[in-house]
Amino acid sequence: MLDPILPADADHAVYKTLLESTKAIPWKIDWKSMTFAYIGPQIEPLLGWTQQSWISANDWAERIHEEDRERVVNFCIAQSQCGIDHEADYRALTKNGDYVWIRDVVHVMRDANGETEALVGFMFDISERKKTEEQLLALQRQLEEYSYKDGLTGINNRRMFDSILDIEWGNAQRTRRPLSLILLDIDFFKQFNDHYGHIRGDDCLKRIGQALQGAAARPRDCVARFGGEEFVLVLPETDGESAQKIAERCRKLVRKEQISHEQSNVAQLVTVSLGVGTIIPEAHDTPLAFIEAVDRLLYQAKQQGRDRLQYGHCGGGEADACQA
Repeated sequence: MLDPILPADADHAVYKTLLESTKAIPWKIDWKSMTFAYIGPQIEPLLGWTQQSWISANDWAERIHEEDRERVVNFCIAQSQCGIDHEADYRALTKNGDYVWIRDVVHVMRDANGETEALVGFMFDISERKKTEEQLLALQRQLEEYSYKDGLTGINNRRMFDSILDIEWGNAQRTRRPLSLILLDIDFFKQFNDHYGHIRGDDCLKRIGQALQGAAARPRDCVARFGGEEFVLVLPETDGESAQKIAERCRKLVRKEQISHEQSNVAQLVTVSLGVGTIIPEAHDTPLAFIEAVDRLLYQAKQQGRDRLQYGHCGGGEADACQA
């Protein structure tokens, strides 16, 4: 293969040695014929394709991963037509079917009339850099996930609950569809901890948190740990009747866990009390007032004997005044 990328003088051999001793892979494409005038020998140990196999720009395009091909080819052609130097990252296919992350740095050569004449550039193997970037992104996603998960129970935490309630509150206002909330509290949990110890107490919280996951069946339903021994469910587009059925399912699922509680004044098993509220929020209603109103319903359930639910319909511009 000829080396028109190199100067045709006495220093030709020096320049050639310099180019071909670097890790970067030099290349040149004639713009009119779209054929390779040169590509460095480093291409073969990296991708497995011989120098002689790089004949046209089509060979380059076909050796780009199919998921990257259209984006990269269209971008490079558009930039080259406009005479703009550019860079592109993509996955290059190897001869054995694997791929290598490449960064192509392209310089557009123009003739005396300013027309694109040739493209020269360097390919860099950036696989290790991409691997590091992917690891960092995975770590970032994991940290983000942890920031919205309760460390003990593994379900959503208060931060996630607050975010979802804000979103669903706005949706309910726009669509005029009901939004329901269930707050539940483990009955006599202090006595449970005092009697069985905090390790058993933590295990109890984990089991209840996981059990409650089975009560919220739809993708938008949210189960979260509200704090301490309190849990919360956000139920978008759920009317009062449906919300009460879900709350009763929560109560039964906790019972089904058969967690012994000898110090309970309700039963010999762990039970929960629940406050259930439904609202179609008006302009003057607020999520905080709604939570406080449902919390009062939970208090009423406790006052009336525990291991039961208390329902109230909220609204009419008075989210803090749920009516049982």
